[in-house]
Amino acid sequence: MRSVADHTQLLTAALRDSNGDLLRYLHRRVGADDAPDLLGETLLIAWRRVDDVPADPQQARMWLFGLARGTLLNHARGQRRRLALVDRIRSHVTSAVAAPADDGGDVRDAIARLKPELAEIIQLVHWDGFTLAQAAEIIGIPAATARSRYARAKEELRAALGVTV
Repeated sequence: MRSVADHTQLLTAALRDSNGDLLRYLHRRVGADDAPDLLGETLLIAWRRVDDVPADPQQARMWLFGLARGTLLNHARGQRRRLALVDRIRSHVTSAVAAPADDGGDVRDAIARLKPELAEIIQLVHWDGFTLAQAAEIIGIPAATARSRYARAKEELRAALGVTV
């Protein structure tokens, strides 16, 4: 049985080794404005759950990314609720407002059009540099499921971008 000091040491080491990667992970998904706040939420959750931190450094890193993913999912749910409210308010406004021009690139737009579970696997592998097995662990799915999602996502991206193999 590990002591409180042992748990604290393990979490401190994991955070020291992964803070920058966690911030980049969040930044790529929500942008510069929200990423630091979500990192703070993730760290708060990690410290609340310090007794759950795995002893293995790699497992502790994956555990932190799993917490960050949960924070992202909560953030996304909040965003959807806010957008639904904006849509309801907008329907009561009589004057139409022009939509802003799209600044995104073709690839980023194609990823955004994927189903969320397919986009997430692509982002974890190509944006964050995780292996498929690590991405599966972060998401909480079997490695075989991650492989099939990855293959399906690549196929859909090729079709959307008009790339032939």
